Amino acid sequence: MRTKYLIIGNSAGGIGAAEAIRQVDKEGALTIVSEEPYPAYSRPLISKYLAGERTLEEILFRPLDFYGQNNILFLPGKKVTHLELDQRTAWLEDSEQIVWEKLLLAVGGKPIFPKMKGSDKRGVFTFTKLDDAKAVDRFLDNARKAVVIGGGLIGISVTEALVKRGVDVVVVEMKERILNTILDEQASLMAEEVLTRAGVEIITGHTVIEINGRETVEGVALDNGEAMPCDLVLVAIGVSPRPELALDAKLKVNRGIVVDRHMATNHPGVYACGDVAEAYDFVYGDNRLTPIWPNAYIGGRIAGFNMAGIPTKYSGGTAMNSLNYFGIDITSAGMPTAPNNDGYEVISRQESNTYQKVILKDNLIVGMISVENIEKSGIIFGLMRDRVNVESFKQSLLADNFSLAFFPRALWQELLETPPGLLPQSAPSIQTEEETFIGE
Repeated sequence: MRTKYLIIGNSAGGIGAAEAIRQVDKEGALTIVSEEPYPAYSRPLISKYLAGERTLEEILFRPLDFYGQNNILFLPGKKVTHLELDQRTAWLEDSEQIVWEKLLLAVGGKPIFPKMKGSDKRGVFTFTKLDDAKAVDRFLDNARKAVVIGGGLIGISVTEALVKRGVDVVVVEMKERILNTILDEQASLMAEEVLTRAGVEIITGHTVIEINGRETVEGVALDNGEAMPCDLVLVAIGVSPRPELALDAKLKVNRGIVVDRHMATNHPGVYACGDVAEAYDFVYGDNRLTPIWPNAYIGGRIAGFNMAGIPTKYSGGTAMNSLNYFGIDITSAGMPTAPNNDGYEVISRQESNTYQKVILKDNLIVGMISVENIEKSGIIFGLMRDRVNVESFKQSLLADNFSLAFFPRALWQELLETPPGLLPQSAPSIQTEEETFIGE
C-alpha cells in the first residue's frame, strides 16, 4: 500500500503529528501504525486504571472516532520490522509493505530491565503500557505485598495505585533518595515523608539482585544480603529509547535518534519525536532525551507541520513534571539542582509544608521546584520557557502575590500581545499529573 504520511507510533507524538498534518492537509493519505491493539490512550494514566479510578474509555487520549473523523488509516497491532529509506518502504511483521512520502518515527521507549536472577518468575512486571497495568491487575488477587524497584515517577505512580488496591508496598531505590532526577534533596525528603505516612516502606541506597521463589515470586534479595518476602515485583527503573529501526536504517543515533530544530533526522523526509528522539533542550542549549508526555506531543506537532510543508521550528523543550501522588502537589522543570560551578544563583523559600526553589543562570531561570504551593508554577515556567531576563524582579519570584504586576511594563505588554503558540485548546498542559512521563 502507499501513503503520503506514515506515522509509526500511536501515542502523544504520533497523535500530535497527525493533528498538525490535518490542520494543513485535509486529504493526503495518512497512516498510523501501532504495535498496541488500542486506540491512543494516555500512558501516564495507566496507574489510575490500575487503581480502579479510570476505565479504558476514560484514559483514551482522543475519542474513539478520532481516526475516522480525521481520515486516518489506523493499523493497530502491527509491528514495523524494517525500513528501506531509499525506497521509502516500511516492512511489517506479516511481510506487508507500506510506501511513504514522509515518515515519522514516534516509537517511544521501552522499560529498563536490568539483569536479575529470577526475573522470569510469575509475578514480575514492568509498568509502561496498558497491557502491563492489565497484567498486574489480573495478578492482584494473589498479591498482598509488592516490591517496587525504582523510586522515580513510574515507580511512585504504580506504588500509589497498589496502595489504593490494598497492597503493602516497599520501594527500593538504588540512589540515595526517591524522585532524584526531578527533585532536589529537600523536595525528595518531603515526598518521602508523605509516602511513609501512607504506609509505604522506602529503602534507598540499595537494589534488588535476585528474585526468589520457585515458579512464582516469593521474595527478593537485596545487595546488602537482606531477604524480603513478597509476592509481586514491579520493575520501574525508567525507560530507554527504542532506536532499533533507526539504527538498522543507518539514521544518526546517539542515545536516541538525533533530530534538528524541525524534528528532522539526517535523512530527507524522515522525522522523529518523543521518547526515541534527542531534541533541543532550551535549558542546556543542546539535544537531550526528555521522555515526557508534553514534549512528545509538541515535538510531534512540529514534525507534522514540517511533514505537511509548513516550515516550523521547535523552540525547545525541557524536563517538566507536575504530579500529585498521595495527596502532595509537586511541580518541577529544568535543572533540579545547580551544577557545582560558578554562575548559578539559587532562590528558595521553605515553610512548614511548602517549598519553592528557582535556579538562575545569567538572570535566566534554568530550574524550578514547587512543593504544595504550586499556583505560580505556570508563570515561572513561562518565564523559563520564554528565556526572560528576570534580573529586575527575581527577588519577587517566590512572593505569595507574585504576578504580572511584578514584570517591567514593557515585558508584560509584550507577553500579553504574544500570539498563541502551536498548541490547540485540546493539547495537554503541564498542570496535572496526567502528562508527567512516558511520551511516545
